[in-house]
Amino acid sequence: MSPEEEKYYEIYLDLFLHPGWKQFVEEAQETLDTHIIEDIKSEKELFLLQGQRTALLNIVRFETGIKNAFDMESENA
Repeated sequence: MSPEEEKYYEIYLDLFLHPGWKQFVEEAQETLDTHIIEDIKSEKELFLLQGQRTALLNIVRFETGIKNAFDMESENA
């Protein structure tokens, strides 16, 4: 792994240790958990909810994705 790649992952892994990151992810998950499909009244609302869920899922899954990528890079080093 190059020094630039190491620094890239180091910055994110440090971020994931901060309480603010955990709080941010928990709030994103809470919002995801409040989405009720039965409450959707129109196609427009459906598309809006799909976009919101995609963005929130990207946040919730980001840490795992970075850690998996780091592990793969470490194995290939």
